[in-house]
Amino acid sequence: MTEPPQTVEPTPGPGDPAAGALATGGPAPGEPPAAGPTPQTPAAVRRRASLAGAVVSVLLIIAIVFGSRLLRDFDSALLPYAVATVFLAFGVAYRYTVWVSAPGARRLFKQGWRSFFSAANFRRAPTALPKMIATYLGFQKFLGARSHARWAAHQLVFWGCLLAAAITFPLTWGWFTFTSSTGSGPGYEMRIWGFKVLGFDSLGFFGWIMFHGLDIAAVLVIAGASYFLWRRMKDRGAITGQRFAYDLMPLICLVVISVTGLLLTFSSIFLHGGGYEFLAVLHMVSVVFTLVYIPFGKFFHIVQRPAAVGMQLFKYTSRRKDEEVLTCRRCHEPIDTAPYVENLQGTMRDLDLRFDTWAEYCPRCKRVLRGNAYLDHVKKGFQ
Repeated sequence: MTEPPQTVEPTPGPGDPAAGALATGGPAPGEPPAAGPTPQTPAAVRRRASLAGAVVSVLLIIAIVFGSRLLRDFDSALLPYAVATVFLAFGVAYRYTVWVSAPGARRLFKQGWRSFFSAANFRRAPTALPKMIATYLGFQKFLGARSHARWAAHQLVFWGCLLAAAITFPLTWGWFTFTSSTGSGPGYEMRIWGFKVLGFDSLGFFGWIMFHGLDIAAVLVIAGASYFLWRRMKDRGAITGQRFAYDLMPLICLVVISVTGLLLTFSSIFLHGGGYEFLAVLHMVSVVFTLVYIPFGKFFHIVQRPAAVGMQLFKYTSRRKDEEVLTCRRCHEPIDTAPYVENLQGTMRDLDLRFDTWAEYCPRCKRVLRGNAYLDHVKKGFQ
């Protein structure tokens, strides 16, 4: 590949002050960095995050009390799970508040919600948001570009965890109840917040699905998590950068939860309850540990991912409404729409990086300019 012609911005040469700026990542000459917003102190961020966590936890406790009809439908045997979800709510609210307090995440968060509630965007592309939710959050098509096997495994883990959460959380909080008028079935009624939703025969296919939904979720999770564990044991690239607490612990937790859950079903059906109490305690400990771990480990990306949909919508709609597309100041190749580049520059100013001007160059030209600056101002000192 040949180097693009120099048309607007010449490559900095010796003695050019722009070269030093490129070599160190500083601002372009004659363009002083704009002052960003006053940074928040870590103590202030922690106080606000603690308050947000406390408020969310209290709201969840209130929802549990009233959703279970003043605890009439609450199963005291599930109390450890319910307490763990309260800690989960506090941890997620705390970590999320800290995350959005960072300049880059705050700008992403605001721009995403602005695009989400934009009536103009809805009129211009009414199907864009549902499509992105389905493809970006649901089926995560962007993972397929990396590896079809990783995409399939990720789908198994995602839908398995989603199914398990949809069943476990409402049951833990006492929002869902299954009752039988005869006390032993086979006819059951599913009630939500005390209101009958449907009746079913526990011996039929639908009844089997209702009572074994967690087993189905466990099989999906075991298949997906096992692939990722195998990959992290065999793939050299994954082995090089992996950390036990961050990369392996989440997968081990998912496997332990799923296996102990399946063993509970195996014990009740084939062993007549043999070892059930020990397995129940082991399963409860693994679930509680994982719920408390979620906000502070790799699983937190589950909470962060929806915020990225707003930015994807922002990029999509800005390209559809014929916004000006900025070109590289050096090779004139298109970079992105003006609103997106301006948003990136604003984030860089918020972070006080002092080289937001270079967002107007394509990645290749930035590498060329930086390499030339290094050769002219750094390497020549060793000759």
